[in-house]
Amino acid sequence: MKFPKVYPLNEIAQIINCKFVGDANFPVSGMNEIHVVTPGDIVFVDHPKYYDKALQSAATIVLINKEVACPEGKALLISDDPFRDFNILTKYFRPFQYSNTSISDTAQIGEGTVIQPNCFIGHHVKIGKNCILHANVTIYDHTVIGDHVMIHSGTILGADAFYYKKRPEGFDQLLSGGRVVIEDNVGIGALCTIDKGVTGDTTIGAGTKIDNQVHVGHDTVIGKKCLIASQTGIAGCVVIEDEVTLWGQVGTTSGITIGAKAVIMGQTGVTKSIEGGKTYFGTPIEESREKLKQLANVKRIPEIIEKLKQNDK
Repeated sequence: MKFPKVYPLNEIAQIINCKFVGDANFPVSGMNEIHVVTPGDIVFVDHPKYYDKALQSAATIVLINKEVACPEGKALLISDDPFRDFNILTKYFRPFQYSNTSISDTAQIGEGTVIQPNCFIGHHVKIGKNCILHANVTIYDHTVIGDHVMIHSGTILGADAFYYKKRPEGFDQLLSGGRVVIEDNVGIGALCTIDKGVTGDTTIGAGTKIDNQVHVGHDTVIGKKCLIASQTGIAGCVVIEDEVTLWGQVGTTSGITIGAKAVIMGQTGVTKSIEGGKTYFGTPIEESREKLKQLANVKRIPEIIEKLKQNDK
């Protein structure tokens, strides 16, 4: 998430009431999670295991819970609770905005786009030309939709990321300030849910078609011309490359990559990153031919046991 302007480091420190290490005028242009940071961004870290990763990332400002040696060309924000203060910054730069209309006055809607009754279009939404939003579609703030997009009834774009920190009193949510971006010629079925990024974008590539009742988690990037069948659940921070096919009831773990033109057969659990251009099946996931051979051999186990018993006699 980029800020509306570049802020000096000391002004950011004042917002969260913390100490800083570095030039008071060090430029801060945004805040992001570690997998999408760029120079000028703030990244937060609150566990020693991840200090080095954060300090050596592309981010040039590190919100950290211990005063450590500051890498050259970077700055630190020292906080007793970086998770809390990252949320404070999200609230400050992208606060929740109440709406009392079905279509916000700040929404931009392209020529030829049809919006059926009972849709909700939030603040600062951009919808391209010749789209169709069927009844009861909900589009949260800051969502971007391209041209020639079809969205069927009951679908929700832009709900919060499922991202929590466990504390003694319960679960503390990491607030979402990111967006959903839908590129041109995408089709989205009924009752789908696509969560916005925590700070970045959840992206659906041009020409991709999504069936009914599909969930896409935060910060996931789906490539161009993919096919995703019904009841599939895609976790957060997944990269699905171009022309991938996911058949019904596929589920994935977070933070993995599915290579271009891979085909994932129904009810498969994608538990790790996989190469493109192959067909996969099963949980744990394997290439489909190998998995189907294994299942065929499992069916032969009673026969094999019986033969062993006969040999013993």
